[in-house]
Amino acid sequence: MSYDYLFKYIIIGDTGVGKSCLLLQFTDKRFQPVHDLTIGVEFGARMVSIDSRPIKLQIWDTAGQESFRSITRSYYRGAAGALLVYDITRRDTFNHLASWLEDARQHANPNMTIMLIGNKCDLSHRRAVSKEEGEQFAKENGLLFLEASARTAQNVEEAFIRTAGKILQNIKEGVFDVSNESFGIKVGYGRPQGQSGARDGTVSARGGCCS
Repeated sequence: MSYDYLFKYIIIGDTGVGKSCLLLQFTDKRFQPVHDLTIGVEFGARMVSIDSRPIKLQIWDTAGQESFRSITRSYYRGAAGALLVYDITRRDTFNHLASWLEDARQHANPNMTIMLIGNKCDLSHRRAVSKEEGEQFAKENGLLFLEASARTAQNVEEAFIRTAGKILQNIKEGVFDVSNESFGIKVGYGRPQGQSGARDGTVSARGGCCS
């Protein structure tokens, strides 16, 4: 299926925060409660429509274990967007955000759009990190922010699409040189003139659940 742009995403964060579950919910619209840890990197993709323009999202889901950090770092290069995920029920995953963000800033292009996601908001009775803390961290570091639930699908769609919307806005403002694919953006080709936006939910590949 043709598209106007392809955006490359990377999903990062501690192990067990639900990175793969977010990807699976976005690409397949399903939740898989029993899962294996992601080993290395898994992949998923989906077509979405942003401002009536078909955009293909190519998403790399990375392992959260320290032993895979060197592999993960290689995927920062060439990513236009990142989803930085923590688990609202586990304080340590929030405390480690600064380390993940430092990695991203060091290895990615400086204009990469980063969406901070507090996952598992369906477990608010076990909350260890307040929404206000997440909002404050995002504000201090220039990140987008949402709380989401891979289980109920709350805000999952919005997290991926808001990130794409910000990247598209940056393209319009000339922040990216779209002819340089190292920014994680590829210009589409072969789309007939006048064709309307792509149908949401088109799945071309997916990863497993849950890193």
